[in-house]
Amino acid sequence: MSPHGDGGSKMALPVPCVAVRGSTGIRLSQGPPSYESVTTFPKDDSKLCRAMLFSPGGRYFVWINGIAIKIVLCDTWKIIAEINRPKVCAMQFSSHGTYLMTWEPFLVSQANPEETPNLCIWKSENGDLVKSFVQKKQSNWEPQWSTDEKICGMLINNNVVLYESAIFDKVIHRINVAKIAKFSISSGNAPYNVLCYMPGKSGQPSFGKLFQYPKFEASQVLATKSFFQADRVDVYWNQHGTSALLMTSTEVDKTGASYYGKQTLHYLSTKGETAMVTLSKEGPIHAVAWSPKHTEFCVVYGFMPAKGTLFNLKCEAVFEFGASPRNSIYYNPHGNILILAGFGSLSGNVELWDVNNRKLIAKTEAPDTTLLQWSPDGEHFMTATTAPRLRMGNGFKIWHYSGSLLYQRPWNEQEELWEVAWQTYPPNTFAEKPISYKAVEGIAPSQPQASKEVYRPLSARGQTITFKLHDDDELGSKPMTDSNLSKAALKMKKKRDAKKAKKELEASASQSQLCNTTANGQVNSTVAKAQNTITVRDIEFTDDPEKNKKIKKIKSKLDQIAKLKEQLSSGKQLEINQLDKIKKEAELIKELDDLTL
Repeated sequence: MSPHGDGGSKMALPVPCVAVRGSTGIRLSQGPPSYESVTTFPKDDSKLCRAMLFSPGGRYFVWINGIAIKIVLCDTWKIIAEINRPKVCAMQFSSHGTYLMTWEPFLVSQANPEETPNLCIWKSENGDLVKSFVQKKQSNWEPQWSTDEKICGMLINNNVVLYESAIFDKVIHRINVAKIAKFSISSGNAPYNVLCYMPGKSGQPSFGKLFQYPKFEASQVLATKSFFQADRVDVYWNQHGTSALLMTSTEVDKTGASYYGKQTLHYLSTKGETAMVTLSKEGPIHAVAWSPKHTEFCVVYGFMPAKGTLFNLKCEAVFEFGASPRNSIYYNPHGNILILAGFGSLSGNVELWDVNNRKLIAKTEAPDTTLLQWSPDGEHFMTATTAPRLRMGNGFKIWHYSGSLLYQRPWNEQEELWEVAWQTYPPNTFAEKPISYKAVEGIAPSQPQASKEVYRPLSARGQTITFKLHDDDELGSKPMTDSNLSKAALKMKKKRDAKKAKKELEASASQSQLCNTTANGQVNSTVAKAQNTITVRDIEFTDDPEKNKKIKKIKSKLDQIAKLKEQLSSGKQLEINQLDKIKKEAELIKELDDLTL
């Protein structure tokens, strides 16, 4: 039997499997549509399976059961290597899965006074040891690899040491321009870029410095960003490795505004561009993610209900998802569908968005979710309730992107589910398909959904409530403006301004120029008379063909403005970009006059 359930046919697409790890050991089952157990997988009944992992390209699957590390070849599900390291508790593959890295707690005792290496690098294909190191801390223990595995870097004594071609007996390069607390090697192909975080001393700023391999002198830095207040730094690379986001966090917000601490988001690029990402709502930054497809990134931020915003490479807000109780971002592998969700202390609401068309596909709820992961096919995703975060109601569910629940697997109360993971595949195994807004047929959840009722005090229950929470924005607002108004407040302001503009238009028919606008782009004074727009009969063409082209282009814009002004005078509510067009009328008329002189 083929592990992908395709009977060995090269024509049929593989069916990603789902691996589960818990108190009953490790199992493997098919994903949609069969969900059957993979009988050829050598299931492990150990109650001590501390970790499991698929390699990035899906060639290998590995787990540790408290006795040995077992490596399986996914094409056959046969064990190809067993490594006797019972204390290993963390594992990671290199970029292509050629090497397996393991970490176990560092121990020095009277019986074993020597510093025994606890970080090991093994060959995945046979389990042979390549190199071992002493790495006392578990945080950021993993050696980092370039996408092509050409270079590998490690943080040793606040210096970054770099090796080439998996030859670990010789350090090829070393970054030691300052005390380095964290580093990150870019995704994407060569040239490789390395971002280093250098914490500042008391009263001095910290720095994020971007280097291009192998130019690591202080004078060769590509981009530098300085900042204060950083107890922790997280690095997010775009897919091509040319831009990075650096989120700084403090454990405590000294202003007392938030018990989350305080976060800021900084942007650096290999072109030397740097910026601080300006967010339009106060509060913590809950999640950051780059689109796998587009040159844009998504941020969820602010006190609840949190905002979700898309930014371009200029760190400009290009789309606002509205405010909602959410704290998580999940792009599917193709980057065409985005999940915004609220888990943890939130109720488990899930929004699925069509990224290209900026439209909401569906909404659903997955209460008590501790883990969410997209299938490599980009059409299905899995949610799970796992221990030790939650010990009651363990289990996992598989969903379609249209919001339909397809499958659920609850755990017995006596058992614990610790982890669920989709099988991985090489890039481009699954083609991106057109998005359908029609929900596929699904099943009803066995557990009750969270209540959708807004909390009401006892004194208000049974009464008709007419107010709306000011931050409860509609999902999917128009492209974002500079305004910090809530959606409801902005809508009311637009109506008032349009009504006012109509009255002033009637009272000022002879006026031909627009006055200034407010900061959010709304007209706050008189509007030029629509009849003043120049028509085609007024235009005098010249003997210069190039000038005539420009004249025709301006005439077309003036005709559009005339129609917009007629719509405004009839009471229609215009968009911000339409009002901006009207503002340019006087400028266009002057440009036309200059051309026809």
